[in-house]
Amino acid sequence: MENYTGAFLIIGILVFVLLIGAVKNKAEWMINFVLRGVIGMMAIYFLNLFLANVLPGMKLGYNPITFLASGALGLPGVAMLYGINFYMLL
Repeated sequence: MENYTGAFLIIGILVFVLLIGAVKNKAEWMINFVLRGVIGMMAIYFLNLFLANVLPGMKLGYNPITFLASGALGLPGVAMLYGINFYMLL
């Protein structure tokens, strides 16, 4: 039984080290995603302020879907959301 405990401990440590390496490589991608999401939400905020007088029904909400779209696609994602909203107004 003691031999198996040592083997499981070694395997656990190896898996932990591999996970640290994987997270280190993914850190840049995650930072870019969050920055694009935050910039997209700021763009939505300012576009909502600008479009409130021009087209009252063109306001987008601040929710996880808009954050995911702007985080994954960047500013083209924000344009896509406004395009979908404009299409729904027609």
